Amino acid sequence: MQNSYQPKPGDRVIRPRRIKQYRLRRILGIPALFSAGYGDVGSSIYYALGIVALVALGATPIVLMIAGVIYIFNALTYAEGSASIPEAGGSASFARHGFNDMVGLIAGWALMLSYIVTMSISAYTIPPYLSYFWPVLRDPVIGTLVSMGIVAFLMVINVLGVRESSRVNIFFIVIDIATQITLVVLGIILILAVNPAVLFQHMFGAGNWPSTTNLIFGIAIAALCFTGVETVSQLAEETKQPAKKIPQAYVLMIIAVLVLFAGISIVALSAMTPQILGDPINGWARDPVAGIAANLPSATLQSIFAPLVAILAASILLTASNAGLMGISRLSYNLSSHHQLPATLSRIHHRFRTPYIAIILFCFIALLVLTPGFFSTNFFADLGALYVFGSLLCFALAHAAVLSLRIRKPELERPFKLGWNLRIGGRELPMTALLGLIATSGIWLIVVITQPYSRWVGLIWMAVGLIVYAIFRWKAHLPFFHASKKPG
Repeated sequence: MQNSYQPKPGDRVIRPRRIKQYRLRRILGIPALFSAGYGDVGSSIYYALGIVALVALGATPIVLMIAGVIYIFNALTYAEGSASIPEAGGSASFARHGFNDMVGLIAGWALMLSYIVTMSISAYTIPPYLSYFWPVLRDPVIGTLVSMGIVAFLMVINVLGVRESSRVNIFFIVIDIATQITLVVLGIILILAVNPAVLFQHMFGAGNWPSTTNLIFGIAIAALCFTGVETVSQLAEETKQPAKKIPQAYVLMIIAVLVLFAGISIVALSAMTPQILGDPINGWARDPVAGIAANLPSATLQSIFAPLVAILAASILLTASNAGLMGISRLSYNLSSHHQLPATLSRIHHRFRTPYIAIILFCFIALLVLTPGFFSTNFFADLGALYVFGSLLCFALAHAAVLSLRIRKPELERPFKLGWNLRIGGRELPMTALLGLIATSGIWLIVVITQPYSRWVGLIWMAVGLIVYAIFRWKAHLPFFHASKKPG
């Protein structure tokens, strides 16, 4: 029977269109993943060592070792989570799947803070390294101005859509690792082997051991050294065979990071006292690797490594600052596409095809974060503590989400599954995730209680995110907690 329906005047006739779906290309392998992740964690060597020494003094190698164990827990949790949920978003995606949209927003908003501080602190430590060529850059006011100029420059090139090359990143990472290994070997042979007692004296000598409060805070601030796990997870949708290659990249990062940080911290404390290493004004807190190069017992070696470290550090830190900005744009898109933030933040420029609103907004926030550098003497440590506030909250929620997924979704395919499981109620809960949750949440609480700057700035930041989320969900007539489907 022929359909005799005819539209009436005023009726809207809707003709469905075929909408082409665009997905990220899966082109990244282990070298690209490792270089991206190590680009973050490797860059942190160039500034985090100084912040840790500023707080932990002679206990720096010990707190780094403790933080390194926590880093292993974090990397293993992200390996399981990223292999099971191979989508951009990192801890925000884990929390959304493991709990609900609101918890996912909390993780994502905390991660956003970490990215902003990563961008700021990386830019802030470029001028001290370049001061080898231009000493005026060691001035706090001029250095802060240059740092803000770097953020503004990155904002412009990211809005314009200038892309970085993963091959160039890999090249710089290889040179960087080779240089750091060489410095460690030279330091052990020329400094530590010649006078083994110097390390013991600089660690345990009079005035070199920190107070109990600073020792605990040193462990917290050492989390700044072990970044990069979120970076690899954010690239899950662009990775070939993510279930296999992401865990392998994490294993490589664990080995490289622990070996290099152990070597660099020991050589640094052998070459100089913790007070000199951790002095942000007249010492080497903002450029600790340059301090190692400057204290090599050979004028020839100093003339070779000092300019090399300055150039490498500036290059790696610029890459890390840009990676933080790129992470913000990826994360903004992920949160917007799952109705956790307004779609405005993921709006793409009609000409440059970049999320220009998110880039401009969060770069201006990074500039505000850098403002205390003009007048605050504690700014460097405060900046590190603010990063720890965001990153430890992300890590704690990532551990909790993986544990929740083990309970709520035992049938979920897990190409990489953590071992050492504790069986409770017929469910297998990984011990590394349990220990990681206890450690990261406990240290996060210590930072909140003891550090007023990071406490208030961090809590205000989280409150703003929750208010924006609540208003957006209310106006969109969406439930606050229930997970929503990603739009087609």
